[in-house]
Amino acid sequence: MADKKDKSKKQILLRISPTLWNELANWSEDEFRSINGQIEYLLTECVKARKKGSKKSDKDE
Repeated sequence: MADKKDKSKKQILLRISPTLWNELANWSEDEFRSINGQIEYLLTECVKARKKGSKKSDKDE
């Protein structure tokens, strides 16, 4: 799933509201992930979607 180059992960400080934290905690529990794993999964999916979207817009022009 992850590339070998992804084994050394960067650490970041992320400040989010308690409400968002609780929503992420519930969601991650539903999908059997840690909160950190859920956030990483969501960010990865957003980056993939962005890349697909930019390819579509390139073809439209």
